[in-house]
Amino acid sequence: MPGSSIFDQLQADHAKLRELHEDTFPHPDQTRVIAVANQKGGVGKTSSAVNVAAALAQAGQEVLLIDADSQGNASTALGVDHSEGTMSLFDVLVEGRTLADVIQKTPFSEHLSCVPATIDLAALEIDLIDVSERESRLRLALREYLLHRSREGLPRMDYVIIDCPPSLGIMTINAFVAAGEVLIPMQAEYYALEGLALLTRSIDRIAAIHNPALSVSMIVLTMFDRRTTLAREVENEVRQYFPEATLHTKIPRSVRIAEAPSFGSPVIYFDPRSTGAVAYRELALEVALRGVSSANLEENK
Repeated sequence: MPGSSIFDQLQADHAKLRELHEDTFPHPDQTRVIAVANQKGGVGKTSSAVNVAAALAQAGQEVLLIDADSQGNASTALGVDHSEGTMSLFDVLVEGRTLADVIQKTPFSEHLSCVPATIDLAALEIDLIDVSERESRLRLALREYLLHRSREGLPRMDYVIIDCPPSLGIMTINAFVAAGEVLIPMQAEYYALEGLALLTRSIDRIAAIHNPALSVSMIVLTMFDRRTTLAREVENEVRQYFPEATLHTKIPRSVRIAEAPSFGSPVIYFDPRSTGAVAYRELALEVALRGVSSANLEENK
């Protein structure tokens, strides 16, 4: 029957929305710092970082998104100013400003803040070339900010999400040194499998030298088309090699996800009933449930 697949999808989306509305997003046992990374561009990395952050904040979590990409796409998508002259992550890493100096509240939620990125970050490699402990500057700044919140009596930050640039340069290394977890968004295609192997090896090397607590805790398949054999085959391979890390939720191809940033909005606010928005809320819940002990989970029920 023509249009039946669209009708079925709408029914499935509405059912998921009801489930997500009823579910409680548990607060993590401690602040989770998650680097969202993939050295390959165009895989939905920034969309995933922005929409997971927005969905968690919408559910009442305290969330800080750090835009670590000089293109500033995450800043744009969250509707925060990152024009030339705006204080940004560059001022923290190079000029010695604190994160508290540069953080902006987003217009979408009182629980969602952003450290914007400006084009200055593109020169970070050069600016930090002779700086000692240059790979640890973000970690130190973040540690000071979390202590600052505690001293000021502010609510504990539940999530710090770092949107990394599509490269393995000094900015991404700073993100990996600062984080405890890595979330890797990847497309369901064979070239992506090769890139995933390279990225996980790089993360393992950085963990061994700078941050033993770091791990690839989550992999999410993006731009997923369940109708294609290729997508299903790639999913099976990823689940075979990373059975614990590969998330159940898959993000479909969606025009609404692509359109939302041009309106300065995450898709979960731009079109909350769209398939992409529902998928990202489902993903955020899956991320949240991974950061909670069984005892804490029982308390939140």
